[in-house]
Amino acid sequence: MPTIIMSKVSGKLDGSVKAKALTFLQKLSVDDTAPGLHVEPIKNAVDPRVRTGRVDQFWRAVLFRLDVDRETHYVFHGVWPHDEAIAIARKVRLRVNPVNGLPLIDEVDVPTPVTPPPTSTTRPTARPILEAYTLTDLVDRLGLPVPVAQQALAVTSEDALIDLASTQGGWIGSVLIDLGAGEPLDAIAERMGFEKTGVSGDVDADVLESMRRPAAQMQFAFIDNQEELRRVIEGGDFSAWRVFLHPEQRRYAESSYSGPFRLTGGAGTGKTVVLVHRARALARRNPDARIVVTTFTTNLADSLRDTLLELDPGLPMARSLGQPGIYVAGVDALASAVLRHAPKAVDEAMRLVLGEVRSAPALRAPASRWREVLEATDTTLPPALANETFLATEYALVVVPNRVHDEAGYLRVRRPGRGVALDRAKRSAVWRLVAAYRARNRTDGRLDFVEAAGVAAALLGLLPTPLADHVLVDEGQDLSPTHWQMLRALVPEQADDLFIAEDAHQRIYGSAIVLSRYGIRITGRSRHLTLNYRTTAQNLRYGMSLLEGGSYVDLEAGSEATGYRSARNGPEPREITARSLTDELAAIASQAQAWLADGTAADTIAVLVPDRFHRERVVTALNERGVPVAAVDREKPPKGRVAVMTMHRAKGMEFAKVVLAGVGVRSAAEQARLDELDESERAEAELRARSLLYVAATRARDELVVIRR
Repeated sequence: MPTIIMSKVSGKLDGSVKAKALTFLQKLSVDDTAPGLHVEPIKNAVDPRVRTGRVDQFWRAVLFRLDVDRETHYVFHGVWPHDEAIAIARKVRLRVNPVNGLPLIDEVDVPTPVTPPPTSTTRPTARPILEAYTLTDLVDRLGLPVPVAQQALAVTSEDALIDLASTQGGWIGSVLIDLGAGEPLDAIAERMGFEKTGVSGDVDADVLESMRRPAAQMQFAFIDNQEELRRVIEGGDFSAWRVFLHPEQRRYAESSYSGPFRLTGGAGTGKTVVLVHRARALARRNPDARIVVTTFTTNLADSLRDTLLELDPGLPMARSLGQPGIYVAGVDALASAVLRHAPKAVDEAMRLVLGEVRSAPALRAPASRWREVLEATDTTLPPALANETFLATEYALVVVPNRVHDEAGYLRVRRPGRGVALDRAKRSAVWRLVAAYRARNRTDGRLDFVEAAGVAAALLGLLPTPLADHVLVDEGQDLSPTHWQMLRALVPEQADDLFIAEDAHQRIYGSAIVLSRYGIRITGRSRHLTLNYRTTAQNLRYGMSLLEGGSYVDLEAGSEATGYRSARNGPEPREITARSLTDELAAIASQAQAWLADGTAADTIAVLVPDRFHRERVVTALNERGVPVAAVDREKPPKGRVAVMTMHRAKGMEFAKVVLAGVGVRSAAEQARLDELDESERAEAELRARSLLYVAATRARDELVVIRR
């Protein structure tokens, strides 16, 4: 049975021919001599390996046949009308680039464009963006084709270079983006895994070997089965991205590490894609491995599960914690699963963490509990401390993770990272509120989410054997100390124990913490992704501008890196000023209607708002104007409708076109809450607000409209 090798370009087929091409390739993968395929060589072709095959009466496929060790491989180049396919097949060739060892498909009779040198009468209007490099650098050291290198050296703007990179795609496009960022040649070659071979590709085995190189797999994918073939052909750009990894991404997905590993990067740089591929790689490496994949919210966990099964429907998915396979759950659901696993040990674990036992540990305390305590308990604390934000944060960062049981313990405990200093009297006053809070939880027998994770961590320490072999964490910046204590206790300290993806710029829940305080030491095992695959350069610049002036700290107490660049171009984001809510709703409807009229699919459009109340007003306004719309909460966005959701809910998602609404609006109640906070707590709240806008803006792949009031 022949193996099909798809290229990223060939996977982008016109909708009218996708189904026919899929049928052709499915038959080809079973038997290339099947009647009706008509797979034939082309006379006088520059590459004797080229073939064409009959897709139907009008369309023909262009392929390359490689025969290695009595096995046949077909490299699918694309589908064209009959005569055009024949013409392309005659002049196209597949070879190995001797400079970097990567496969290259080019046309031998394409004239090489020559960039005329400036003369005394012709002055360039702008300086070339790659003026620091020479043609020799690009061709002889990186292996770029001469025509592409000459075009790159002639461009005078970042946007033009991005357009050229987007047109080329694959490893060539990635190299052009790195050059535009001013990367040293050696650094580019190392990141891409280039290797000078001197091989030209006359031998089929050499070509096949070149296609297995990490950088080649940005452009070519070996299709394991017909279901994967269908996904590559029918999937959009994001599906292709999951298949065709950058060599740097693939290295992080497939390497083995001596301990916890941390992968950072901005929105759209592929952290989640790497994490999903890593889960598959670990499962393939050991089918009996117990792999836990977790993240902050249930919605994000559901998305991770869907992505895993889209990548590989054959992955072993575990139904319960501790079983072989991949177990996916939100981190709080994971804590509940730990408590269910060993119910007889829960009481002892609660005594370790809280110094008391609760009667209903499977239930969670209401989010309003701290407000109830403040309303019912007198306190001498000033307003900057006697508020829900400070008390909940103090409880989550200091009290529960340190297993403080009483006032004496709280008076002694260290409070690193807390910006609010407390003297002995204030600590005693804080503890009286903590005691009142615990008394209320004890009355109804419930644990809050912070307590549940802390108890789960203690319970794991009581078990004779660990429940996981590998733990992979997405959106790690949003997790609390007790979450990290639980995750550290879930898997023994060993190779490939913890893999953490994070971006401090996207911290929209909780506070900054330091992993080493919870037994997770990453020194020397941290890497940073910088190339954005989702968002256009214009939208990325806008998103990063929203963070200016803020100071962001990562999970190792370092300043969060930036330097992001995009591989895509698009229109500049537009800002609209609305004088009132009525104006804002009219502007949202007008923009949605304009996109729909231009042929944009409704379910690729999203309106992102600050809260649920605002969401309902937008949904009503769009319904009244005849726009197909749906309010999205925990469910998946429906097909055929514009999605309206909160900015928090949109985390982890992407849309072709996005409207951000309610930007700059702050209710009197929200302002009052901010005003009562201590200066350091208020600064953290402002950082989270910036991060939320950044998250929302970077959900847009192509177009972004921001409506301010």
